[in-house]
Formats: sequence, C-alpha cells, structure tokens
Amino acid sequence: MSVLNQVSPSTALPDVAFALRPSACPGLLRIVAARDGGICRIKLPGGELSAAQAAVIADVSEHHAAGVVELTNRANLQVRGVRGGHEAALIAALVDAGLGPMPTVMPMPMPASGAADAAVVLTVGEAATSTARSADLRHASSNRQLASAADDVRNVMISPAAGRDPFALFDTRPLCAELLALLQSDARFAALSPKFALLLDGGERLARLDHPHDVWLAATQARDGVRFVFGLAGCPPVMANANTGALAAVLPSQVAALVRALLHTFLDLAAADATRMRHVLSAHSIDAVLQHAQTYVDFPLSRDTSLANWQRGTPTDPTLRLGAHAQRVVGMLHVGGQPPLGRLDAATLRGLASLSHQQGNGTLHITPWQSVLLPDIAANAAPAVLAEMNTLGLAFDPAQSITHLIACAGSTGCVKGLADTKADALLLADRLPNGVDVHLSGCPRSCAAAHCAPYTLLAVARGIYDLYRRDGQPGFGSCVARQLTIEQAADMLDPLAHPTRSPLDA
Repeated sequence: MSVLNQVSPSTALPDVAFALRPSACPGLLRIVAARDGGICRIKLPGGELSAAQAAVIADVSEHHAAGVVELTNRANLQVRGVRGGHEAALIAALVDAGLGPMPTVMPMPMPASGAADAAVVLTVGEAATSTARSADLRHASSNRQLASAADDVRNVMISPAAGRDPFALFDTRPLCAELLALLQSDARFAALSPKFALLLDGGERLARLDHPHDVWLAATQARDGVRFVFGLAGCPPVMANANTGALAAVLPSQVAALVRALLHTFLDLAAADATRMRHVLSAHSIDAVLQHAQTYVDFPLSRDTSLANWQRGTPTDPTLRLGAHAQRVVGMLHVGGQPPLGRLDAATLRGLASLSHQQGNGTLHITPWQSVLLPDIAANAAPAVLAEMNTLGLAFDPAQSITHLIACAGSTGCVKGLADTKADALLLADRLPNGVDVHLSGCPRSCAAAHCAPYTLLAVARGIYDLYRRDGQPGFGSCVARQLTIEQAADMLDPLAHPTRSPLDA
C-alpha cells in the first residue's frame, strides 16, 4: 500500500497526514491507499469507544468513505474506502470526537529576546492554528509529526472484559491508561514501529494470548499478592500450549517503569532496520537486554530462573466473546456478537451504539476476534439485547460457522489480493465443518491473522487456494493440498479436522 496524497491544508488540520517516518500502516492521521479507497485506522484505548464516538465513526464512514467499518485483530477499527478530497474532513471529525492521540507537550522555540523556553500543550488542532510566526509554524509542524507518531504507538492490548471478568486477578484498565500515556508522552518513543505492541494480561478467561507481542505482561498470584511476570517477543504460556516461561516478575506499581526501561533498551540496541523486539533478540541475549534495561530502573531486573516453567493458571475461552456471560458484579452481564468477517456498515454500527446507550453503559468494546462486546447489561435485559444483535446481523452462538472464519480484504480491497476472500469465506461458511477455524488470506502477508490459525487457505488465483494446516512449522504451517476450489477445500477440511474418519491419516 502507498500513502495517499497528503491531506490538503485546511483551517482546521493542515498537513494532518504527514508522517514522522515512512510507513505502510494506516493510522487516524495517516490515510493509506488501497484498491477500494483510503484506509483510516482508529486505535481504541483498551479496545473501548463510547456510543457517541461510534455514531461519529458511522457518520464519517458514510459521508467521507464507502460506509464500511472493519474490526481489526488488535481490537481497533478502520474506515475503508475514504474518498479523495475527504481526508481532512474525516480526520477532523474523528479528532473532535476524542479518537485521536493525546495532546502532545513540546518546548516552544526560544524567542528572539533570549527568554527561556516555555512548555506548552498543543492538541493537533491547536498546533495547526499556530500560524502567526514562522517559528510557530515550525513548532506546529513538529507537533503534527509527533501527533502522528503518538497515534502510531498506541498499541496496548487488554482483555475486552478487563475489570469485569470474574476470573481476573487484576483490573488492567488503569495500567493500560498509564502505559498509553507513557507511549505518547515520551518523544523518543515516536521512533517505535506502528507494529510494536504490548500485551497486558489480567488473568481473564476472555483473553487473546496467541498474538505475538514485543513485550507481554501477565498477572500471577504470588504469596504476598499479585505480581506481573513478563516476557519478550512472544505470548504468555498457557497450560495447553506452553512455549517459554516468564523472565521475571514485578509489582503492579513497577509495570510502567519496567515498560519504559524495555522500550528505551530496545531503541538503544536496535539496528537501524530493526522494528520488532525479535530483531533485537536475534543480536543480543535476553540477559544482555535485561542488564541494559536495569540501568533505567531502581528495582532488581534480572532473570528469575524459578519462572522458567511458569504457565498461566487460568485457561482462556474465546467463546465468551459471544452471547451473554456473567461479569464480576452479580446480576450484570456482557453480551457479545460477531459481525460477518469483521465488517460493519454504518447502520449496524449506529444500531449497536444505540443498543449500548439504551441497555448498557454507553460503551462498545471491540475484541481482537473482530467482534463487539456490550458490557454492563442487566441480566433481565440480555435476551432483548441478543435479539437486537441478531436483527442487526451479528452472530452470537459459537455453533454458527461464521464465527469460525476470518478473511482479509481480498482482491476487492487490496491490490495484492489474488482472490475475493470475503466472498469466498461466505461460500465456505455454508459448508464449513462444525468447530473448524479457518483463515482465508489473499496473499502471504496474512493481514487478517496475527496468530497462527489451525487452517489457512492461501489464495493463488481467483477462487483457487492452497490449504495449510498448523503443525508447528513457521508461517501457515504445512501445505496439505494445492489448487483447491472453495468446494474442494470444504470437502478436505472435515477429514483433516476429524482424523479418525480421515483416509489421509489411515
């Protein structure tokens, strides 16, 4: 993808699409071109947005784009089909709704009189209106650059049920807010890649732990209270899928300082072309990384060998994203539904916003399974909420095949897509064996799935796919069949998923 023509200067947000560094990743302030128009990605703090913000997104998607809103596998939203010449108006509306990065703090250029620098707080819009002097213009440009970078680094994932999950050991929401503020307030972190990501796991049963993160932290119960164990370039090991243990443990009050130290360490050690923590670990040992990070904190930060075999004590259950389930407070439920293939139209998004406002707490939580969770629903209202979700076209039963399928934008939305993966996934849904999870990818980049799916259909031509099965091999796993139509792939998936009935495994 290539960056769209820079947004034309306006009285509200001149040059808002300017990027501090080149990137193919879309953001709120960087609209990126695709086959079906521009993509504007809206990063949501903790995956949460208000009903009022959801209504604004629905409006701008209709007025300035194609009316399509996608839920991403990092619990964010993106507006597709942004029309040329509408970029500035779309961004301005989203910033006005509070969906942009936090205000940035920058020193003003020293006045000609030689007076000391003054610290000022400028929002994107305020920086854009500072046009009285050339120095102010340079300062505004710097703030726009930092705002774009601050938007890029808002990558902290928590459970969509954080603070409400009955099984959680710790409410991660305040820590998430602290980490997001840290990422956006330190100008040096603007150098982080838009893909550099953090995971904060509070021990919830509704948690996505199979996405690799550059830094992950997970709550664990110690003798004297909760600690956060952490690791680098991976996922918290769970009981059913242990990979590596934790490196060490810190107090909840030390988490922000630890993350700050690890981010500075990454930037200190990373080569010029290194964007992810795994790149640093390929050149430096974990012990060397921890030793370097120790220089940034005043508490011990060395590998704890007793945690080498640490595993998460509570199993996860992704089906809790669907239907109605109990929260920590008795009598309150969260109710979730899955839009087909992670896409909403404007009317559906407005309907969900209205439903949350009327029956819930006025917020929507986007999940990393590309679904929507409405929290704080009274138990007696849950049947009506589920019925309305069904009317809006969302699936809320794990037995529904559409909840087991993910697909990238495909050839209708992406120039690299070799097949219409969205349409083909809908065809597959009618024939998908029960309980089989399948990922359709239009090219090898795997944009729709950050995790390793059990089965992947990789497009090789229009309507034709190679079938891969996850087996511990890198990438999609092992290729078990090539040049399949959707019908042929469906016929193969059942025996693959049920080997006792499969001649392939006889």
